[in-house]
Amino acid sequence: MTKRPNILWLCADQQRFDTVGCYGNPFVETPNLDRLAAGGVMFDHAYAQSPVCTPSRASFLTGRYPRTTRARQNGGSIPAGERLIPRILADAGYTCGLVGKLHIRAAHPRPHRPVESRIDDGYSWFSWSHQPPPNAAQAAMDWPTNAYSNWLRARGITFERQAHPDTEHVQIGVEEQHQHTTWCAETATEFVETMAGFPQPWLLSVNFYDPHHPFDPPKELLERYLDRLDDIPLPRFRPGELDNKPLLQQEHYAGGHSAARTFVHSEMSEREHRVIRAAYWAMIDMLDRQIGRILDALERTGQREDTIVIFHADHGEMLGDHGIYLKGAYFYDPAVRVPLILNWPRRLASGRRVSGLVELVDVAPTVLEAVGADLEPGIQGRSLMPLIDGRVAEHRDDVYCEFYNAGGPHRGQGTYATMVRSERHKIVVYHGSGDGVRGELYDLDDDPGEHVNRWDDPAYLAAKTDMLQRMTDRMAMTADPLPVRDDVW
Repeated sequence: MTKRPNILWLCADQQRFDTVGCYGNPFVETPNLDRLAAGGVMFDHAYAQSPVCTPSRASFLTGRYPRTTRARQNGGSIPAGERLIPRILADAGYTCGLVGKLHIRAAHPRPHRPVESRIDDGYSWFSWSHQPPPNAAQAAMDWPTNAYSNWLRARGITFERQAHPDTEHVQIGVEEQHQHTTWCAETATEFVETMAGFPQPWLLSVNFYDPHHPFDPPKELLERYLDRLDDIPLPRFRPGELDNKPLLQQEHYAGGHSAARTFVHSEMSEREHRVIRAAYWAMIDMLDRQIGRILDALERTGQREDTIVIFHADHGEMLGDHGIYLKGAYFYDPAVRVPLILNWPRRLASGRRVSGLVELVDVAPTVLEAVGADLEPGIQGRSLMPLIDGRVAEHRDDVYCEFYNAGGPHRGQGTYATMVRSERHKIVVYHGSGDGVRGELYDLDDDPGEHVNRWDDPAYLAAKTDMLQRMTDRMAMTADPLPVRDDVW
């Protein structure tokens, strides 16, 4: 009997789609991710189900939509009855491990007590660290449960960041050999090398915190960009473009929204914008270098051919585009479109590039089909294997994203918004909003940068009607399929 494939599931945090060399970025140095794409399948239009962490992570780990899992907001916890892919595979004989972040439960004010509140997630090897500590005091406080802090302590390292002279929005991080991402790679390598001596297949989730803010790359990686700072493009923003967009975005631009009080776009210099982008890209360069270490371990231990490598991010980062930094109830491509690469030398063709629309909710059923495991009835995503194999020409007519009170309150209440994107149009509706413009409509053929809101444009009435119909269809068809119907009545 042929050994079932291993799964190396790599997830970056807050990495937008256009930040990898193979996705067209000429500045970053990402040879390892580029090599994965060249030897596997790369998806040009992959969309997260939410622009923030917990809803997205719960979704791709279960193959179910955020409102279905009920882990639909940061600060909320996934219910105990949800079945994660590592649990399903553990039941099928896999050894499942976790390195780094998980974030499918409340993680504030202290994300440092995961053990007593874990659901039956299937991870029997659990090396957890939600994030690097914000400062040395926090590093000392959280060491009993944060594996990264333990790793630093064992080396006698004090975690500290230094201010950057050009902007308060960038800090100089610890040296690369002491970074959280480096710890992730070293710990993942240990798992890979250990499992090489056992016959059973394995799944390893490696959940990096980079390139999530604070933007704090090692000095040596940032300096490469500072030498060519004037070449780095400014954020994609047209003055006045927010005038007919929802009030939430206008307030974020002006610094009045809680997520942006320290990132006031209009008060930042061009140099500051460029330094932030440089720091973000430097963090991605480091991420790629450390991913390379894990891939080297697969090769060295003779497991590469039989290991499916998956790489994606949980969501994106606005990075100043449209006058907005970080994330929130925004559905521009920089916020919800992510890189997605699948590589499996024994099974998948090399150099395949898929331009059609796919969702991260599709990753879970893809994994199950690839390893020959049963698809459980609660799963809502669609396996990508028929698309990869050429059994179908198209996978989805549209993609669907949600934001249901997923972040901090706006004007004292939660924000509820949904998005549908078809091949040509994107629509966003802010539900229950009584102030200002209630939605966005973009013609992606004429306006791929999503600068001109056609919501109130009479010339787009037919397109708006069609997209609203698609949205109601997606909201109806993503209702929880559980419990399974037992009979006709």
